[in-house]
Amino acid sequence: MRAASVALLLLVLTALSPAPAGAADNGEWSVKPADSAITPRAAFELPARPGTTLSDRAVVTNTTDRALTFRLYVADAHNTERDGGLAVRGIEETQRDVGAWGRPERDVITVPARSAVTVGITLRVPQDASPGDHVGALVAVDDRVRPGAGSHLGVQRGVGARIYLRVDGPQRPGVAVEDVRFMAQTPSIPWAGAAKSTVSYTLRNTGNVNLDPRVSVHVGGVYLGGPSERRLTDVPAELLPGQKVRLSASWSGAPLAGWGDVTVTATADGSRDSGSDTFLEVPWFIVGCLALLSAVGLTTLRRRRRAVPAARATRAARSADHE
Repeated sequence: MRAASVALLLLVLTALSPAPAGAADNGEWSVKPADSAITPRAAFELPARPGTTLSDRAVVTNTTDRALTFRLYVADAHNTERDGGLAVRGIEETQRDVGAWGRPERDVITVPARSAVTVGITLRVPQDASPGDHVGALVAVDDRVRPGAGSHLGVQRGVGARIYLRVDGPQRPGVAVEDVRFMAQTPSIPWAGAAKSTVSYTLRNTGNVNLDPRVSVHVGGVYLGGPSERRLTDVPAELLPGQKVRLSASWSGAPLAGWGDVTVTATADGSRDSGSDTFLEVPWFIVGCLALLSAVGLTTLRRRRRAVPAARATRAARSADHE
């Protein structure tokens, strides 16, 4: 049952606002930092030095009409390979970063109906913590086990408030584009419909800070089709240090005929990288036309070749008659 809860926790954090400080609320309960004296906070955002201990407070709110019991834990965050959404390690998984540094004041709490409970959280940053961004979450897992849809396994639901730690030291943004693939799906007859091709690529954060990358695709060479460049959407707003995601984008108006290369370029915080794939697209309509022209040309050539001896024979016969 714990294994089933992990997948659901991933869905909960992925469903948050795409902004870095997205609130954690599933309509029944929420987890958020206790408001500061100046302004409300949607996430824990704390500067840190190696070897220091940080303390904060979180508020777990139950909006249902019955008391709920939660297990609390601090988890590492990561990007899912499927779409780059933010996810966390499950409660039974080994934590290696923020999840290993943090601990709530209480592991289990019961929140009365339509009430809130405040709980402390401690983060001990190790002396050898690497500089840059470290991301995790304080997660509240519902103690109830619910039946899974279409499965005999039970699931537990969880909601987490994000934790952003920036450890002192050099900040090195870095982005890489890898394994670009261009898959063309062109119409059989040019201009009979838009080309709906796909560009896929791997986006990797090679630095030590969170990135909000911009990605574009450019076409070079000789081709027929739409504009030579466009910006790609559905790119993660938060690509965590050391993480990589495999992304793909449909491309209506891609080259429908020609040859050249498709280049994907990513930029983030002054870092830039590109990757390319070559293409050679000849629609079946054009292949058929070329084949037809070739057949006509061969037929004409054969007729001309047969016509030459016949003409010579005719001229020879005429010469003989004159003699």
